[in-house]
This record gives sequence, C-alpha cells and structure tokens, in this order.
Amino acid sequence: MSVPHQHDDLPLHQHRDIRGGGARAAVFGISDGLVTNVSLVLGMAGANPAGSIVRLAGVAGLIAGSFSMAAGEYISMTAQRELMERELEVERRALRHSPEEETAELRGMYVQRGIDPAVATEMVNEVMQDPDLALETHAREELGISMQNLGSPWQAAAASFVTFAIGAFIPLAPWLFTSGTMALVLSIVLGAIASLAVGAVLARFTERSVVASALRQLVVTAIAAGVTFGVGRAIGTGVGTT
Repeated sequence: MSVPHQHDDLPLHQHRDIRGGGARAAVFGISDGLVTNVSLVLGMAGANPAGSIVRLAGVAGLIAGSFSMAAGEYISMTAQRELMERELEVERRALRHSPEEETAELRGMYVQRGIDPAVATEMVNEVMQDPDLALETHAREELGISMQNLGSPWQAAAASFVTFAIGAFIPLAPWLFTSGTMALVLSIVLGAIASLAVGAVLARFTERSVVASALRQLVVTAIAAGVTFGVGRAIGTGVGTT
C-alpha cells in the first residue's frame, strides 16, 4: 500500500473542500440571518409596538429571509453551473473539430509559464491522447473550471435556508417568551454573543485572527441594528404600545 511522502518533519496537510457552494452559503446564511433579523426585530422594537407585532415581524423575517436566501442561492448556482457547462461544451467541440489548434494553444500556455518547450510538448501530447483528460486539462487551464466541482445548487440552497433560519431565530427567541424592555435587552445580548461566535467560527475556516473576525462581525451587526433601531424609534410614534 502506498503512503503519502512526507519530507522531514513537515506535517501532512489537508484542504477543506469549499468548492461545492455549501460552505460559502452556510457562512453567508447564518451571518445574513443574524444581521437581518437583529436589525428587523430591534427596528420594530424601537417603535415601541405591542410584543405580538415584533414577534410577527421577526417570524416573517425568518421565513421570508430563509426562502429568499435559498431561492437566490439556487438560482445563482444554477446559472453559474449552466454557464460553466456551456463553456465546457464549447471546449469539447473545439477539441473534437480542431485538436491541432487546441494542442498548440495548451502548449503555448505551458511555455509562457516557464516550462521548457520540449517538456511542454511532451506533456501536451500525453494529455491529448485521452479525450476526457484533454477536456479536463483545457477546462482548468483555459477557463479555470474544475469539472468535478461545478457546484451544487441544491446543496447551496439547503445550507443557506437552514443557516439563515438559525441566525434569524437568535434575536427573535426572547420575543417568543417575553416582551418589552426585557425582550429588547435579551435580543441585544444574544445578538452580540451570536455575532462574536459567528465571527470566531468564520476565523477558524479562514485561519485569520479570531478576535479581529469576531469584532468585525459584531461591529457590522451593531451598526445595522443601531441604525434600524434609531429609525424605528424616530418614526414609531403612534404605533400601539406594549
């Protein structure tokens, strides 16, 4: 059985597979859900309406936002996948009808990157012997497309739906059990804690500073919530009281 070669004391490493669209959609989903519903709930609360109105707005925001995010991700990923599939078909036809030109084109790319012309010629001739390998190589080198990772619209939609709902539920939760100042304070506290947590989790994926990422998420959430709360308080005169 062959084993991966390891040089000296250098540890083996693995890369996360983030090309399917699910990871990106999940990160954006929970962040957007949190920011959106913190802003919506606090904006409504700023107008000092009855607690039932804030609950209704929060639930509506959670449901509408989750479906909107999922639909947007699905349509976006589907369009992107269809575009890449079209470009792959164009490349497939070119390889079938003009293999000499495609061979010269690929060889030129390798030479421009500093590969010896003789070595580049040998590499390209080997690649062009296999139609599937030729298409995969041309797609990668010319189009920047990986044929095995065109993205999954359903995966992206599902991840976006679930994570947006989770993020949106956090600031809404207090209003399901209480109302008024207590619910407002709890929404702010839970929103702040969740923002720090989301930023910290994101930092684990990107291997950036946990503190910087957490504070960035908190600041973005606080600005959005603060502005909407201020607007709600400014124009909320006359709305039913708690």
